[in-house]
Amino acid sequence: MDRLDAMRAFVTVVAEGSFTQAAERLALSPQLVSKHVSQLEAHLGVRLLNRTTRRLHLTEAGATYRQRAEQVLVEVDDMENALGELQGQARGRLRISAPVSFALRHLAPLINDFQQAHPAVDIDLQLNDRKVDIVEEGFDIALRIGRLKSSSLIARRIAPVRLVLCASPDYLKAHGTPGQPEDLTGHRFLRYRYMEESQEPLLKWLSRSDGGGGREGGELTSNNGDVLVEAAMGGAGIALQPTFLTGDAIRQGRLAIVLPEHEPEPLGLYAVYAHRQLLASKVRHFVDFLEGYFGDPPYWDRF
Repeated sequence: MDRLDAMRAFVTVVAEGSFTQAAERLALSPQLVSKHVSQLEAHLGVRLLNRTTRRLHLTEAGATYRQRAEQVLVEVDDMENALGELQGQARGRLRISAPVSFALRHLAPLINDFQQAHPAVDIDLQLNDRKVDIVEEGFDIALRIGRLKSSSLIARRIAPVRLVLCASPDYLKAHGTPGQPEDLTGHRFLRYRYMEESQEPLLKWLSRSDGGGGREGGELTSNNGDVLVEAAMGGAGIALQPTFLTGDAIRQGRLAIVLPEHEPEPLGLYAVYAHRQLLASKVRHFVDFLEGYFGDPPYWDRF
């Protein structure tokens, strides 16, 4: 027995005064309406209606139950209508996790534009370069950069993320411009802590640069790409970093691309979320808004 269906059948029978008229209103057969009411009485263990050949009479228990049942059904209808509105338009609190450097440089205009288009959405943006557990930590969406492995999460690719090896013109003038990957030996490499060396052949050469080839030590490693880009612009060494961080400096001539013909395969910027079915409208609208926002190619690659 579906208790809500049975409750609705009972309330409608009382309101219409007959099983036949209640059946017409509910678009059900009179037999099914009668069955719903009988099952409800059996479930409650009380008689709700006294039936005669001419009319129906509420029992004392029936009158009490009718009042409470009507309240419950109104609340259920209100809740379903509210949820329908949530699905129809973006509203509510949207929790987003995003990488620190990307968010600082590129997310503020997007979020501002999104909220102008969807003013009923509140944004809670958390910046962290670690991979958050979307479900356990209560995030609606995580923006991730990399080559994603298969998982139960849904991922939509938003934009390519190009990696370039770069250094300042002053550094290259002082220490030479590598012409082949093997020429990287002896150069100082500014390391990003989360880079997976197995994915980047260039890093096999860069890993040999720790003070070798006549260069002094003093390796710099950081979990923040902005720090490494600033260090590279200051002449501290060679960095392998995404163009969403280095693009402005390359355009301005403060960084030069090294070994462009050996550029690694691009990574991707992904919007990752938990469920494809019954996706909340605020999530669906934000993911759709992300797609194409940065351009093709992304504006940071136009140098």
